[in-house]
Amino acid sequence: MNEFIDVLIDRNKCVGIKECGQCYRVCPVNIFENKADWPVIVVESLDECTLCNLCLNECEPNAIVISKLYEG
Repeated sequence: MNEFIDVLIDRNKCVGIKECGQCYRVCPVNIFENKADWPVIVVESLDECTLCNLCLNECEPNAIVISKLYEG
């Protein structure tokens, strides 16, 4: 588990890879993977996240939440 950030995908808001998939496509460090047409977080890759916010900016349904764990 990553000590600095946590990234969650709200499955109630996410429309999937076929309908959107922007998080999966734009992430420069590949923290998302395609599992049965749904984006899922690659937990082992979370420490690679640069907090570029590309996934947040491109997610039309606003289904992604990034929590900075070091801010308390």
